[in-house]
Amino acid sequence: MANVTLSIDDDLLKRAKKIAIDRDTSLNALVRGYVESLVAHERRRRQLQIEELDQLFKESTAIVGPVTWTRDELHER
Repeated sequence: MANVTLSIDDDLLKRAKKIAIDRDTSLNALVRGYVESLVAHERRRRQLQIEELDQLFKESTAIVGPVTWTRDELHER
C-alpha cells in the first residue's frame, strides 16, 4: 500500500484528529474512507453517464447518410 504525504493547515488537522477520536478511528482511516467513497461515487457517475448515452443511442431516430468526404479533405487547410 502506498503512503501519501499531505500539507494541511494545523487547525484543520487538529479538528480532523478530533473527529477521528470521536469516531474511534484514525485520521488515516478517515482519509482512506473519504477517498474510497469519492472513487466509488465517480465510478457510479460514469456508469450512469454510459447508461444514459446507451439509452439515447437506442431511442435516437437519427439517420447517417453516406460518407461524401475523405479524411484528407477534412484536414485540408
